[in-house]
Amino acid sequence: MAAARAYARVLRGAGARAEALAVLETRAGKAKGETDITGGITRVGDEMVRTVLYEAANVLLSRVTRFSALKRWGLEVAKRRGLKRAKVAVARKLAVILHRMWVDGTTFRWTPPKAARA
Repeated sequence: MAAARAYARVLRGAGARAEALAVLETRAGKAKGETDITGGITRVGDEMVRTVLYEAANVLLSRVTRFSALKRWGLEVAKRRGLKRAKVAVARKLAVILHRMWVDGTTFRWTPPKAARA
């Protein structure tokens, strides 16, 4: 029901177009108990990039022996939600990390910086 309250707030401040958008969005999801499920990850974007990110996440979680904070986080997600969802979550996190590395020009650190460890 939290989503309904949020839509009501949007509708109070906007016109008919916002109302139409809110209706379309609510129809796309499912309501289950008190949580609103609005849908999963879409298949928008380059298919090859999604495939490579998923494969990299699979390798990181299953084959790489060197431990990292990313692998630890992925294994924790796998315990809670299952390995398939963990691979998708790690793939998304890898995409964010790679984008930041590309923008900043930094390199990947397997461990946190020394100042953060203390």
